[in-house]
Amino acid sequence: MTSLIRHVTIDCTDAYRLARFWAEALDGSLAEDDFPGDPEATFTSAGGALLFLSVPDARTVKNRVHLDLQPQDRSRDQEVERLLALGAPLVADHRRPDGTGWATMADPEGNEFCVERSAAERAR
Repeated sequence: MTSLIRHVTIDCTDAYRLARFWAEALDGSLAEDDFPGDPEATFTSAGGALLFLSVPDARTVKNRVHLDLQPQDRSRDQEVERLLALGAPLVADHRRPDGTGWATMADPEGNEFCVERSAAERAR
């Protein structure tokens, strides 16, 4: 039997705050024992789990691993608007006039992620 990925771990300055953002963004939940000020917080959703660890160092360079989100019940552009309302800034807009492309956004600590087209948009 090979190993499985239990969760992806992300270093950050405020584990609880960042886990709450991702729980809201991806319709997931925090572990029952996660509270503000905790040095780690785990977020779980249908798509997997993310573990956030508070570290003393701020992010100084582009993250080497990032998440690519694919909306399930809305379009890419609707998801971008929803995430903007949650406070995620648009970092780079790679959406093209023909409907292809993606949007690069950032979470509250500047970790970049991409929003791709939904499966329905890809099928057109």
